[in-house]
Amino acid sequence: METTSIPELHRRCFLEQTACGLGSMALASLLGQEASADSDHLRKVAPAGSHFPARAKNVIFLFMAGAPSQYDLFEPKPEMQRLHGQPVPPTFLEGLSDSLIKGSARVFASPRKFARYGECGMDFSDYLPHLATCADDLCMIRSMQTDVSNHDPAQLLMQCGVPRFGMPCMGSWITYGLGSESQNLPGFIVLLSNNGPGDIAGTALWDSAFLPATHRGVTFRSDSDPILHLGNLPGIARGDQRLRLDVINDLNRIRQQKQPDPEIATRIESYELAFRMQSAAPELLDFSQETAQTLTDYGIGHEKSDGFARNCLLARRMVERGVRFVQLYHYTWDDHSDLNVKLKENTDKTDRPAAALIHDLKQRGLLDETLIVWGGEFGRTPMNEVRRGSSPGKEGRDHHPFAFTMLMAGGGVRGGQIIGRTDDLGYRPVESPVHVHDLQATIMHALGLDHTQLTFRHQGRDHRLTDVAGEVVHRIFG
Repeated sequence: METTSIPELHRRCFLEQTACGLGSMALASLLGQEASADSDHLRKVAPAGSHFPARAKNVIFLFMAGAPSQYDLFEPKPEMQRLHGQPVPPTFLEGLSDSLIKGSARVFASPRKFARYGECGMDFSDYLPHLATCADDLCMIRSMQTDVSNHDPAQLLMQCGVPRFGMPCMGSWITYGLGSESQNLPGFIVLLSNNGPGDIAGTALWDSAFLPATHRGVTFRSDSDPILHLGNLPGIARGDQRLRLDVINDLNRIRQQKQPDPEIATRIESYELAFRMQSAAPELLDFSQETAQTLTDYGIGHEKSDGFARNCLLARRMVERGVRFVQLYHYTWDDHSDLNVKLKENTDKTDRPAAALIHDLKQRGLLDETLIVWGGEFGRTPMNEVRRGSSPGKEGRDHHPFAFTMLMAGGGVRGGQIIGRTDDLGYRPVESPVHVHDLQATIMHALGLDHTQLTFRHQGRDHRLTDVAGEVVHRIFG
């Protein structure tokens, strides 16, 4: 039996052809709204300006996914040494709903050796000899808090402001608010360490969600082909590619005249940026311009640190070229067992490059305008994780959202200071607690952005990175 296909009736056609002309009025209103959205999108492609004078121009976020142990890197606890191996004192169990610290939980004191560094006398363990040399440039926040203790939602909360998928990340919000100073590179770039499987929430951590797609993080690789499929096919000359792109853009503009969709403008801009990147990206990765001493300082060529070192050097070269937000992910810090061994593996990979990045930026006069953030999504427990056994040397720590440590440097941050204090077991803050939303508000403040004012209306409400919370920690800037 022969069937007759029914043509698809688009919303605009329906509005034009129904309700005695009222549909046309509704369509005109919709087109006006879309044209306004398109104009707003085009405005946001270029730098839009800040709410007030900024301390920093760029951000490099060294995200240690999986959560490093604050007790074994930054916060010596003499009381934990005294109580090592003993049950957690009952005074710490009163009124707690944390199942991880109940039952057979016993205090696990760090086996690491600590010393004080710099004129400020900041504590670092023997696993961080290089970052320790940056003590007077660092602000150490020991009283960080978050709301969840599972990796993916905690990472999403840190990067996107809520512990669920589908929201724009910090880098997207910041480039949406400020644009980028780079003409040939994306404003927001993500660098992933090639360090095997780990706990990471995936591309949602650098997604733009309902913000214009041009603000999504672009992932780079630290080798000769930084972005897959960016180069021309064999036999395609640059001039031919330019002509091909012009035709594609003309077709997109024709489509945009008929259907003013802001995502079409995004697509045109993305094609143009990709064309410019075909020249800019290889030059960016050409380390032959760097001195041999610089490569050595970062740890490039060293078996353990090479991958993260290349990403740190790339981050410096990116901010030099105007990239607004650079996010580095290193994701093997989830040490539920064998902590002493695994922590050493990760610090061997990351300590030297992170310190070299800070020193290099400072030497080049870029640290004052570049905000460095170092840390994970939460901390680790003050006791051995009972599920994994307690054999000496095999101990590990579980997830701990109630108190952990993060570092900040540059971008107007007053170095050589410690913010916050925790109790004798480091279980919870007893002075100056700093929530994840406070950290986000503070990062945006350094860039001249008021976190309560940078909003985007979506599905009937105004959204922002800090959701409905967040207070700037002005003390960080001195």
